[in-house]
Amino acid sequence: MSIVFVPKKLRGKAKISQETIQQLLDENDQLVRCITEYMQKGRAVECVQYQQILHRNIVYLATIADASSDTTPPTSSFSKESCDEITSTPTANNQDT
Repeated sequence: MSIVFVPKKLRGKAKISQETIQQLLDENDQLVRCITEYMQKGRAVECVQYQQILHRNIVYLATIADASSDTTPPTSSFSKESCDEITSTPTANNQDT
């Protein structure tokens, strides 16, 4: 069960820690893997529940990021050069077109 499921009476009272965020990121990684596996097997209908959980987790993480950006200045570990390298590198999907 996802850690985002919090009883209504406790919502807004939980302290967000790096550990909680990392658990959500790890869960999202696993969800993406499950979704990919089901899609490759042609079982798209069965991956809908995982997509919904992934969506909820991403929205929750975005909400945390938005709230924390109000209190701390944004920091980026990416430089312009590294972003350019990432976007200019062809992927397996782009080679087919």
